[in-house]
Amino acid sequence: MKLEDLEIYQVSIDLGEKIWRIVMKWDSFSKDVVGKQLVKAVDSIAANIGEGFGRFHYRESKNFGYYARGSLFETKVWLKKANNRNLIDQELNTSLKKDFEKLGIKLNNYIKSIGSQLNQVEEDEIEY
Repeated sequence: MKLEDLEIYQVSIDLGEKIWRIVMKWDSFSKDVVGKQLVKAVDSIAANIGEGFGRFHYRESKNFGYYARGSLFETKVWLKKANNRNLIDQELNTSLKKDFEKLGIKLNNYIKSIGSQLNQVEEDEIEY
């Protein structure tokens, strides 16, 4: 399996590009204060999924899944700030919140699957 085959990777890349297009329309002050933080947070989701995938060790992969989840929550905070500051309207905010909730569920399931694989490897290593 390749990284690009992972649905959570594909979704996180797409959401990063969507956020990028939104932020690029803002004025320079809004981009500098909120936009940069929002883009960095959302890009970090895909980056951490990718880095974890490339580690080839279940424990490290799982840790990077947790980092990706932390970046997802940071993204939600910056989206709330963008909405509160009228940088995105309520309709777009609601749509993005749904997208990130779906990604969060997929990410949690991915982390659980890595944990299951880790547990199986640890059980296989026990000598009786």
